[in-house]
Amino acid sequence: MTRALLTLNNKVVRDKAIKWVNQAPDGTRLEFKAPRRSVAQNSLLWALLTDVATQMEHFGRKYAPTEWKILFLHACGREIRMMPSLDGKTFVPWGQSSSDLSKEEMTNLIEFIYAWGANNGMDFK
Repeated sequence: MTRALLTLNNKVVRDKAIKWVNQAPDGTRLEFKAPRRSVAQNSLLWALLTDVATQMEHFGRKYAPTEWKILFLHACGREIRMMPSLDGKTFVPWGQSSSDLSKEEMTNLIEFIYAWGANNGMDFK
Protein backbone atom coordinates (compact mmCIF):
# COMPACT_ATOMS: atom_id res chain seq x y z
CA MET A 1 0.00 0.00 0.00
CA THR A 2 1.46 3.37 -0.98
CA ARG A 3 -1.38 5.62 0.20
CA ALA A 4 -4.48 5.21 2.29
CA LEU A 5 -6.94 7.48 4.05
CA LEU A 6 -9.08 6.66 7.04
CA THR A 7 -11.58 8.94 8.72
CA LEU A 8 -11.83 8.06 12.39
CA ASN A 9 -15.60 7.74 12.83
CA ASN A 10 -15.97 4.55 14.88
CA LYS A 11 -14.13 1.78 16.72
CA VAL A 12 -13.84 -0.45 13.64
CA VAL A 13 -12.00 2.24 11.71
CA ARG A 14 -9.82 3.09 14.73
CA ASP A 15 -8.90 -0.58 15.11
CA LYS A 16 -7.98 -0.72 11.41
CA ALA A 17 -5.77 2.36 11.88
CA ILE A 18 -4.01 0.69 14.82
CA LYS A 19 -3.46 -2.47 12.75
CA TRP A 20 -2.03 -0.49 9.85
CA VAL A 21 0.29 1.46 12.18
CA ASN A 22 1.55 -1.76 13.74
CA GLN A 23 2.20 -3.29 10.30
CA ALA A 24 3.69 -0.21 8.66
CA PRO A 25 7.35 -0.44 7.69
CA ASP A 26 9.87 1.95 9.25
CA GLY A 27 9.90 5.26 7.42
CA THR A 28 6.17 5.26 6.76
CA ARG A 29 4.73 8.76 7.12
CA LEU A 30 1.61 9.35 9.16
CA GLU A 31 -0.42 12.56 9.04
CA PHE A 32 -3.28 13.60 11.31
CA LYS A 33 -5.68 16.34 10.23
CA ALA A 34 -8.62 17.96 11.96
CA PRO A 35 -12.09 17.19 10.52
CA ARG A 36 -12.69 18.78 7.12
CA ARG A 37 -14.93 21.76 6.63
CA SER A 38 -18.61 20.96 6.25
CA VAL A 39 -20.79 21.28 3.17
CA ALA A 40 -22.82 23.95 4.98
CA GLN A 41 -19.64 25.95 5.68
CA ASN A 42 -18.62 25.66 2.04
CA SER A 43 -22.04 26.86 0.87
CA LEU A 44 -21.89 29.81 3.26
CA LEU A 45 -18.38 30.70 2.09
CA TRP A 46 -19.47 30.90 -1.54
CA ALA A 47 -22.58 32.92 -0.65
CA LEU A 48 -20.39 35.42 1.22
CA LEU A 49 -17.84 35.58 -1.59
CA THR A 50 -20.62 36.20 -4.11
CA ASP A 51 -22.00 39.04 -1.95
CA VAL A 52 -18.52 40.58 -1.75
CA ALA A 53 -17.97 40.19 -5.50
CA THR A 54 -21.25 41.89 -6.40
CA GLN A 55 -20.89 44.79 -3.94
CA MET A 56 -17.21 45.57 -3.61
CA GLU A 57 -14.22 46.72 -5.62
CA HIS A 58 -10.58 46.19 -4.74
CA PHE A 59 -8.26 49.00 -5.86
CA GLY A 60 -10.92 50.22 -8.27
CA ARG A 61 -11.61 46.86 -9.87
CA LYS A 62 -14.39 44.25 -9.55
CA TYR A 63 -13.30 40.67 -8.88
CA ALA A 64 -15.01 37.30 -9.22
CA PRO A 65 -15.84 35.25 -6.11
CA THR A 66 -12.89 32.92 -6.85
CA GLU A 67 -10.53 35.89 -6.89
CA TRP A 68 -11.93 37.24 -3.61
CA LYS A 69 -11.41 33.77 -2.12
CA ILE A 70 -7.70 33.99 -2.92
CA LEU A 71 -7.49 37.44 -1.32
CA PHE A 72 -9.26 36.28 1.85
CA LEU A 73 -7.25 33.06 2.12
CA HIS A 74 -4.06 35.10 1.83
CA ALA A 75 -5.30 37.56 4.46
CA CYS A 76 -5.94 34.60 6.81
CA GLY A 77 -2.38 33.36 6.44
CA ARG A 78 -2.78 30.67 3.79
CA GLU A 79 0.17 30.39 1.45
CA ILE A 80 -0.53 31.97 -1.91
CA ARG A 81 2.31 32.10 -4.39
CA MET A 82 2.42 33.49 -7.88
CA MET A 83 4.08 31.28 -10.48
CA PRO A 84 4.97 32.32 -14.03
CA SER A 85 2.59 30.89 -16.61
CA LEU A 86 3.90 28.34 -19.09
CA ASP A 87 4.41 31.00 -21.75
CA GLY A 88 6.02 33.36 -19.22
CA LYS A 89 3.68 36.23 -20.09
CA THR A 90 1.45 36.17 -17.01
CA PHE A 91 1.33 34.75 -13.50
CA VAL A 92 -0.85 32.03 -12.01
CA PRO A 93 -1.86 31.86 -8.32
CA TRP A 94 -0.97 28.67 -6.48
CA GLY A 95 -2.31 27.45 -3.16
CA GLN A 96 -5.78 28.94 -3.30
CA SER A 97 -7.79 25.77 -2.53
CA SER A 98 -10.16 25.87 0.42
CA SER A 99 -11.26 22.23 0.09
CA ASP A 100 -8.62 21.01 2.54
CA LEU A 101 -9.50 23.51 5.27
CA SER A 102 -10.55 22.08 8.62
CA LYS A 103 -13.85 23.07 10.21
CA GLU A 104 -11.98 25.44 12.51
CA GLU A 105 -9.98 26.99 9.67
CA MET A 106 -13.15 27.47 7.61
CA THR A 107 -14.89 29.04 10.61
CA ASN A 108 -11.98 31.47 10.98
CA LEU A 109 -12.09 32.33 7.27
CA ILE A 110 -15.86 32.94 7.37
CA GLU A 111 -15.56 35.08 10.51
CA PHE A 112 -12.77 37.08 8.85
CA ILE A 113 -14.97 37.73 5.79
CA TYR A 114 -17.84 38.88 8.03
CA ALA A 115 -15.50 41.20 9.97
CA TRP A 116 -13.93 42.57 6.78
CA GLY A 117 -17.40 43.12 5.34
CA ALA A 118 -18.59 44.94 8.47
CA ASN A 119 -15.54 47.22 8.32
CA ASN A 120 -16.16 47.93 4.64
CA GLY A 121 -19.90 48.62 4.61
CA MET A 122 -20.98 45.24 3.24
CA ASP A 123 -24.60 44.14 3.27
CA PHE A 124 -24.55 40.34 3.45
CA LYS A 125 -27.72 38.67 2.26
